This record gives sequence, C-alpha cells and structure tokens, in this order.
Amino acid sequence: MKKISLQRIEPNGLPEQSRGAGLGKEAARETDGKRQYHVLRVLFRKETEEFINSRRMILFIFLTALITVSGFYAAVSGLAESIENGNTAADFLFLKLFTVSANSIPSYNSLMALMGPFIGIFMGFDAINSERTEGTLNRLVSQPLYRDQIIISKFLAGLFISAVMVFASGLLIASVGLIATGLIPSGEEICRVFIYLCFCVVYIGFWLAMAILFSTVCRHAATSALACIAVWLFCAIFVSLLAGIVADALYPVSGNDMQAMINEYKNYTCELNLNRISPYYLFAEAAGTVLNPGVRTINAVTVAQLSGAISSNLTLGQSLLLVWPHLTGLAALMLVVFAISYVSFMRQEIRSR
Repeated sequence: MKKISLQRIEPNGLPEQSRGAGLGKEAARETDGKRQYHVLRVLFRKETEEFINSRRMILFIFLTALITVSGFYAAVSGLAESIENGNTAADFLFLKLFTVSANSIPSYNSLMALMGPFIGIFMGFDAINSERTEGTLNRLVSQPLYRDQIIISKFLAGLFISAVMVFASGLLIASVGLIATGLIPSGEEICRVFIYLCFCVVYIGFWLAMAILFSTVCRHAATSALACIAVWLFCAIFVSLLAGIVADALYPVSGNDMQAMINEYKNYTCELNLNRISPYYLFAEAAGTVLNPGVRTINAVTVAQLSGAISSNLTLGQSLLLVWPHLTGLAALMLVVFAISYVSFMRQEIRSR
C-alpha cells in the first residue's frame, strides 16, 4: 500500500514543516546579515588601525595642523583690522574666524578648499594597488568574506578619519578663537559651523573616492597619485579658465553695441554654470554662503531685482535653501565616483602571483 504522510496543520493553514523551513530561512538570512556586518566592522577596524599606525599619518597630521594654524593666524590678525575698517558687521563675528584672511595668508575656508583634496588623495591613492603589488590582496580575498566589503571598508575608514580630523581642526579653531578673542558664538553660528564642517567632510570624501578609483584602475601607486593631482589641478585652475574662454566665445561682450550689453548677463550666467562643474568651485561657493549670512544670492542679479530690496542677513534656513543643491551635488559626485571604483574593483580578476 502507498504510505500517506500526515502533517500537522496549524491554525494559519500552513503545515508545520513548511513553517519550520520558512523560519529556518529567516534565521539563516539574519545570521548571514550579522556575519556580514561583523566582517565589515573587522575590516573597517583593520583599515583604520593600519592608517593610524603608518608613517603617512604623520604627514596627514602635519597638513591638517598647517591648515589649522595658518587659518587661525590669518583670522586673529585680520579680524581686528576688519572691525576697525568697518568691513565686518557687528553680528556673526565668530564666523569670521573661518573666513577672514590677513598678511597674504588665506583664510581657513580658502585653505580647506585648496588643500583639503590632498587629505583625501593621501588616504586613497594606494588603497588597492599597493595591496595588489605586495600580494596581500590575494590572501585577503581568499578569506570567507564578500569581495565588496574590502573596498567599502577602505572608503568608510578613510571617510571616518577625515571626519575626525576635520571636526577636530574646526573645534580647535573655535576653542582657541573663543579664548583669544572672547567671542561667544550664538546657536545659529554653531549650527553654521557644524554644517560647514559637514561640507568639508563631503568635499574630502569626493577626493577620497577619486583616489580609490585611480588606485583601482592604475597598477602603480605613483601613477594613481599623479592622476589624482592632475584632476585636482584641472578642477582648481583650468576649469575657471576654460569657463571664461567658452563664455566669451558664446556670448562676446566686447564693444559698445546693444548686443554686447545683452550678452553680458548671458556671459556671466554661462561662466557661472560652467564653473559649477568643478567640485572646488561648488565647495567654495557653498561654504562662503554658509559662513557669511550676508550673502543673499549666488546667481546673477539684475537691477530690477535689486530695486526695493532691503539689506539684511539671511537666516540659517534661507542660506541652506541657496546651497542645498551644492551639497547634494557634491554627495552625488562622491557616490558616483565611488560606484565606478566599486564596479571596477568587482570586475577585476585577482590572481596569485
């Protein structure tokens, strides 16, 4: 006779064995998720400890200290002179610690925009190719872990160290400035400084992702470093030059005819939009708007728009409305560049030497 297997039917209508199998799959899925998180945490700790214990950390600290000390010296030296000349409003004096320059020394904001990319480049230009050259990448991928966790841990570790150094530098300037000048920041000023430091982290994170991309594509660390520096020079110097040339070619403003006067507005708008392709210009424009409440617009303004306007400072919310496209644009650029490096790393073939 044919045997009939009996199954206990639960109140929900599902057999007991099916429910057990479903619970087993959910438990296995939960266990696998916990293991992935544990492996990522271990790799993150490994990358962080390796960078902190390396000799590169000394150069990293020296560069951050140089930006901090130079920016603070420029702020303390130029703040009194700006107040005497009447170039600084009575409100938001604490924010001037990050924007005032003096004695041919740029402000902290200008130094961070110019030298901040080197922090990200130093941390990621040999993230992948150095391990491939030393042969440690083969041993690493042979372990029971997902391959994408390697590059994700490197990016997160670099971003974490950059955030710690940026916030430490900003808090140091704020603390020493508070002691040296006696300026007590308001709540809005503290929020503006915090948002500005977040901008700095995202800005450095873009260059970190760019360095990891060239480290993944290039075989040698020197080649990836030179490629990163070339991109930095192009964004910091040549984009503005090319933007002016293209704008003048499309909308010439030479001459006294009516067409030249009409093209002046279009020329400025075209040059401004082309400059915003550069992350350097995006960060500088956004940081200047956040740290200076007196900035009321970041686009071209006509005489008709200025008529009847009242001169006053913007609130924090209104300033953020002006610069939120800059922050989202920088964050999107950072994620896109990292996604390209992620796909490139996952598609590469790693063989033992």
